[in-house]
Amino acid sequence: MTTVLELSNVSLVRDGATVLSDVSWKVDSSQRWVILGPNGAGKTSLLEMIAAWEKPTSGTAVVLGDDVGSADTDWLRPRVGLASSGMAKRIPASETVEQAVITAAFAAAESRGEAFEDIDVRRTRRVLAEWKLDGVADRPFGSLSEGETKRAQIARSIMTDPELLLLDEPVAGLDLGSREEVMMMLGAFASNASAPAIVMVTHHVEEIPLGFTHALLLSNGGVVDQGSLESMLTSANLTRAFGVTVDVSHEAGRYWARARL
Repeated sequence: MTTVLELSNVSLVRDGATVLSDVSWKVDSSQRWVILGPNGAGKTSLLEMIAAWEKPTSGTAVVLGDDVGSADTDWLRPRVGLASSGMAKRIPASETVEQAVITAAFAAAESRGEAFEDIDVRRTRRVLAEWKLDGVADRPFGSLSEGETKRAQIARSIMTDPELLLLDEPVAGLDLGSREEVMMMLGAFASNASAPAIVMVTHHVEEIPLGFTHALLLSNGGVVDQGSLESMLTSANLTRAFGVTVDVSHEAGRYWARARL
């Protein structure tokens, strides 16, 4: 088992405001983590730091053996897959779905006439088929439904066969059918032993697919607790993280939560 991510006393200050405070955390290659917490907890900021889009103010963040604070991030980024709405907004609406996915080979948001290698073309066509997008490969990215857009984000993030996969709310905003479809596909992917280490951000325990193994609970930029999924997703722990009384239930590998105000 290899360590793919290790944070030691990481803090992030942005415009004078503390976004993350004294975060220490380690992820191994076989693990699938969910980062859970309320709005403003620092979840997305933490994910962006791991993706080398932002450097820590203090502490060390080592991703795939490189210190994010000093590493050549252009070289690191293709090794870390990132699926997020922020990344999707950088892709021109006129790009075809195939172009939106294959440009991940250069960690670029749009095609600039690059000559892609055969392996990139093969990988792109493989992930488009795996994520049920081969039928819309030639359509403009901006014409996709919300569910198709989420699947295209994920397909792009795994096109380079990354060593670490980061998912920022991959089913947020989807209707029930689309949400369950994406969660079923993510669950199958996460359960495959050949999949990379995965870190997923969400607000809702209902959005945690099967196959995930661990949870990091955040609140106000700090760690509330961390450990195995089963030990973290308890009423007591989520009450501490969200600041309201939370009742948690569990059935057939899935979790549900209800707040009591």
